[in-house]
Amino acid sequence: MSKAAELAALIGSQTALSDRNILINGGMTVAQRGTSTSMAHDGTTDAFGVDRFRISMGGTHEQLDGTFAQVTDHPLSVSGKSSKWTTGTAESSYDSDEYFYFAQLIEAQNVQHLQYGGSNAQSVTLSFYVKSSVTGTFACNLYKPDNTLRIINKTYAISSANTWEKKTITFPADTGGGGINNDNGQGLYAVWHLAAGSGSVGGGSNGAWKTYGGLTDWADGQATNAVATTAGATWQVTDCQLEVGEQATPFEHRSVHDELARCQRYYFESQPTTSYAMQGIGAVFDGDSSDIVVYFPTTMRTKPTFTFSNLAIFVGTSGQAVTAAGDAGSTTNASFIRTTYSSAFTVGQAAVLVNNNNVDGYARFDAEL
Repeated sequence: MSKAAELAALIGSQTALSDRNILINGGMTVAQRGTSTSMAHDGTTDAFGVDRFRISMGGTHEQLDGTFAQVTDHPLSVSGKSSKWTTGTAESSYDSDEYFYFAQLIEAQNVQHLQYGGSNAQSVTLSFYVKSSVTGTFACNLYKPDNTLRIINKTYAISSANTWEKKTITFPADTGGGGINNDNGQGLYAVWHLAAGSGSVGGGSNGAWKTYGGLTDWADGQATNAVATTAGATWQVTDCQLEVGEQATPFEHRSVHDELARCQRYYFESQPTTSYAMQGIGAVFDGDSSDIVVYFPTTMRTKPTFTFSNLAIFVGTSGQAVTAAGDAGSTTNASFIRTTYSSAFTVGQAAVLVNNNNVDGYARFDAEL
């Protein structure tokens, strides 16, 4: 598309110049959990790579494994990022109940302007760059989990192996099936299918909205499974944008600060890069436990779950490794953590939660959909 055509599309879309993209982190720039995730049929089968995007394999995969990574490879920028799946051990044959997909789950409050379920429902357009070592026809879908379950699949073709191609898919408005609840739950899935067994296609969801009838509707139109059945196969994507209207406008680049803050509503990881870096402050509760407060950089979607590794409590110059930690009254704005350790400190003394002489120490707060 020429620059003039892009400008015409942007003006014609009648949308704001900013906040057009319903998806978060579509440029794959934020990766709080790290830049690479290993997955395997007998281990991790549902995981996040870059923030807000997960990759999932379901059914009875017997061999499939691989890695999902943030890489410096982009169609338009020498320093841009993309998400890349690389198959390690291939699935020898793709069974009917097996499916494999990449997706972002969108908070319901963020899609109220789509007005699904009524006469004013809006069409949306999904655009993205994709590159794969295998060619063929792939499916994308929108899935609405609120009220009456609804789904629509459409397809795109990868024509040239190992070549960035831009794809644009317009999904019509969904006037049936009830609306999307105005809450902080799951509002809409945006899904890219990588493989689908025969039991995941053929249900009639290809090209039109329908009431979700089960697995046969999930990946209707997916015609190739080579990403999963070819050792060393790759599939990668970037500049993912979902916007109101039937025109794809230029990708909305957000500042790192803005994109990170949006991601931290769903996941926040405090992982300092220096030993004994402070994670939170509080006081000794009793001889072998302290209550610590960690303030979040933004309000989280819901009260998060907390996990940790290699942390310690320091009181003055004395430290004790944290052996356990649990929620003691957290909110969506701060975590109130009760930490325990082996030796006694004096009740009421100030306490600091730090990395335990290890830069790999972390505190993780998860409020994902």
